[in-house]
Amino acid sequence: MNTSTSLFDLSLTDVRQWLRTWNEPSFRAEQIWNWLYQKRSATFAEMLNLPQALRQRLEEGFRLGRLKPLLKLTSGDKSTQKILFELPDHTRMETVHMAYRAKHNTAERHTLCISSQVGCALGCTFCATGQGGFKRNLTSGEIVEQVLFFQRILATKGKKVTNIVFMGMGEPFANYDNVLRAVATLTHPKGVGLGARRLTISTSGLVPGIERFTQENSQVNLAISLHAASDALRSRSMPVNRRYPIPVLLDACRKYTEKTHRRISFEWAMIKHVNDTVAQATLLGEHIQGMLCHVNLIPLNPTQGFDGQASDPGRIAAFRAVLNRYGVPNSIRSRKGVDINAACGQLSQTYDR
Repeated sequence: MNTSTSLFDLSLTDVRQWLRTWNEPSFRAEQIWNWLYQKRSATFAEMLNLPQALRQRLEEGFRLGRLKPLLKLTSGDKSTQKILFELPDHTRMETVHMAYRAKHNTAERHTLCISSQVGCALGCTFCATGQGGFKRNLTSGEIVEQVLFFQRILATKGKKVTNIVFMGMGEPFANYDNVLRAVATLTHPKGVGLGARRLTISTSGLVPGIERFTQENSQVNLAISLHAASDALRSRSMPVNRRYPIPVLLDACRKYTEKTHRRISFEWAMIKHVNDTVAQATLLGEHIQGMLCHVNLIPLNPTQGFDGQASDPGRIAAFRAVLNRYGVPNSIRSRKGVDINAACGQLSQTYDR
């Protein structure tokens, strides 16, 4: 066995199988998972209801945790925190925690924007992660550990993670199996225990991944990073569109909503004088009118490798007015953490300079 194997990479069934090879009773697997995900233990020594010999064997055979915090930044309003993590192979990735204050008797939300890859191969021009290129996929355990890291911090304040979005570094559907394994642990009642509807997977438009996810019958939310309504414009900023153009992508989205009856979200980074025009809004309205969907309009976060600017409020309002005429539900997502480079890939990009 490789001593670099993380216990977080194993499902509950995997742990049972290991214990069986060690002639340990299967109920030990539930005890181990309880220490990992409910008590969030950082060491095997803490697992006091396990026999000393088993704890020693776990210590020798596995490791607990691959993530080493390198840099932590907190926004001026204290609502957003970003951590740059280093992995054992010295690659780095990022996770963002966003706190949303309680309003109108609703509970305070703590959303994590987690990464699925170190870097990204899709090369979207406005994204800092794409500008940095692709290094490797994260394992399922490395994905889950991002959540556990912040769960430990929030637990000291009597709080907990409420929502998770796969919108950090990487394209989740390019790491499909590990992402779905992580989702299984995050939603398992004996794992992290989050409701599936508290999770959102965002893809840049990998149609085979969307088609595969459609067959999962999952309650996890699906979001599409669209950002343009014409193939000419989208292909310039998102090379993935050359392989899966908008008609093909939207056909897969319609099939998803028709089979699952789940609303799909379209993400739209508002870039001044680029994709925030009335013409783009009109084309978008024509494309998705009548679809079970919602459009999130997001003022662009600046990055070092892209000179575009965020749309001003007037242009956003005009864009929304067009969508409203087509009956397309939409909202403006507030930017958080701009002062700490909280958009995916920005902190790693700054650290590498």
